[in-house]
Amino acid sequence: MRCPKCHSLKSSVVDSRQAEDGNTIRRRRSCDQCGQRFTTYERIEEKTLVVVKKDGTREQFSREKIFNGIIRSAQKRPVSTNAIDEVVNRIEQKVRAQSDGEVESDVIGNLVMEELVELDEITYVRFASVYRSFKDVGELENLLKQMISKGSRVKTGNDHEAK
Repeated sequence: MRCPKCHSLKSSVVDSRQAEDGNTIRRRRSCDQCGQRFTTYERIEEKTLVVVKKDGTREQFSREKIFNGIIRSAQKRPVSTNAIDEVVNRIEQKVRAQSDGEVESDVIGNLVMEELVELDEITYVRFASVYRSFKDVGELENLLKQMISKGSRVKTGNDHEAK
């Protein structure tokens, strides 16, 4: 590792430990030439994940798009940003585990809906109405009937239960 002070390529690792996220290793180094101490981080290089849209176009996977879509659906609902973050983490893990570099946008949308139905029913209905592009109230009514027939009990971001 190149020293930031003298630019020597020879350094020794003094201390090595896992960073708080568990996906990074923090290393304290000492330059063998000038003695300067510096810190480096080692991370897993994640392969680029590409989302194939319904119209065939491709774009890079974005956690932020999923997060923002859920935030919009959860407005004025008792759903914490931590709960949404956990949902997005689970979705990303599932997508990365299931794909070989490309994933259909439908797969991501369905994973979001699976997570939201467990998180908060109203957030789920709001997201579903946009994601499924309901054409009339009848389609929304059918979704609600399906939810009622399944007798879903869900938890919200504040750990309250609703029926």
